[in-house]
Amino acid sequence: MKIVVIGGSGLIGSKLVPKLREHGHEVVAASPNSGVNTLTGEGLAEALSGASVVVDVSNSPSWEDAAVMNFFETSTRNLLNYEASAGVKHHVALSVVGLVPLNDSREVIADPNTKYSGAKLDERTLVPGKDARLGETSFETWLTQSAGKATAAGTR
Repeated sequence: MKIVVIGGSGLIGSKLVPKLREHGHEVVAASPNSGVNTLTGEGLAEALSGASVVVDVSNSPSWEDAAVMNFFETSTRNLLNYEASAGVKHHVALSVVGLVPLNDSREVIADPNTKYSGAKLDERTLVPGKDARLGETSFETWLTQSAGKATAAGTR
């Protein structure tokens, strides 16, 4: 089975790709480094040709509020459109555990101080089906960021 891993050279993708290959799958590690850009659509048609499954483990290159919102909305819409054209049967999106909307805004319990969590929540609404999303805890990322913020604020 052909599986395309969007973000295939990143933190999660670089670990997932070899595991899928060990199980005998034909895997495409798609990323800007390999000529696949989900924001512009560059290389998507070629990468998705003949694929049965797309696993999206990509991440925004910027955590700035507007950029992160644009990344997840635009790249997810592009992926879903190109997948439909290519006849891809399954889309799996990596999300974040604990994203619970506080109200009708994009603020969420996971991290109400950033739009990143809101953007991931929006991404969830674009991907059809509850079983199409896998949650991850992001503990290492959270720990590093929290320590950095505490140090920057003069706290030790």
